Amino acid sequence: MKKLKLKLYEIVFEADTPAGKAFDIILLIAVSLSVIVVMLESVDSYNSRFPVLFHYAEWFFTIIFTIEYIVRIVIVNKKTKYIFSFYGIIDFLTILPSYIGLIIPGNAYSLAVIRSLRLLRVFRIFQLPRYVSESQKLIKALIASKQRIGVFFFSVIMIVIILGTVMYLIEDKDAGFTNIPQSIYWAIVTLTTVGYGDIAPVTGLGKFIAGFVMILGYAIIAIPTGIITSEMNKVNKKEGITTQVCPNCLKEGHDPDAQFCKFCGAEINPHILK
Repeated sequence: MKKLKLKLYEIVFEADTPAGKAFDIILLIAVSLSVIVVMLESVDSYNSRFPVLFHYAEWFFTIIFTIEYIVRIVIVNKKTKYIFSFYGIIDFLTILPSYIGLIIPGNAYSLAVIRSLRLLRVFRIFQLPRYVSESQKLIKALIASKQRIGVFFFSVIMIVIILGTVMYLIEDKDAGFTNIPQSIYWAIVTLTTVGYGDIAPVTGLGKFIAGFVMILGYAIIAIPTGIITSEMNKVNKKEGITTQVCPNCLKEGHDPDAQFCKFCGAEINPHILK
């Protein structure tokens, strides 16, 4: 029984092994297809033509994700930690609507509730990063650069407030700059180079500032890209780190030859000889 548990742990949590990679690829395909099914089911013409197909597809994916959810609970040591973790909650929410549909009687009101709950299946899209190693690097880079990105966004907020206030003072109210919040909206739209065109400057100075803001927008878009790219390079330089997850604390980032978890000390590779 212990050997079976260790084998399942290797398949589910160790993406560096052949079995782990195959498991991740299969679930990646399943998650992607289930999200596509949810999107197609929301189209009335498809839903009215293929109701039975959508029903069976829903239960097919529900059974797959239910088995995965149960297996993850069984093989981890701290079961409550997984259940209440981000991915544990997502795993539960994605299988919940189908089972609620079995419990609640099929009157008009309950069907409306079930339909609303079925939208929770879109949460499956949050499972995708779990099975893509490069996305894990991106997430780590985003976390490492969160302070600099926070400072950047605060600076952008200050810029749009200043620009909106300036445009409110110099522009004609008939042009749409009727108040400061409306002018700030124009600054955001222009700075992000969206340019809806519902508000536009009419004075020469206003047009000059608008042109400056458009050019500034391209530079601002490049800044967070540079910050994240820098952190991505740092993450890529860390060699010899595996995707193995500790069954006790559910943390990863261990060396290939590690026998114990660096975070909690639990045994993670019992097959490695001392």
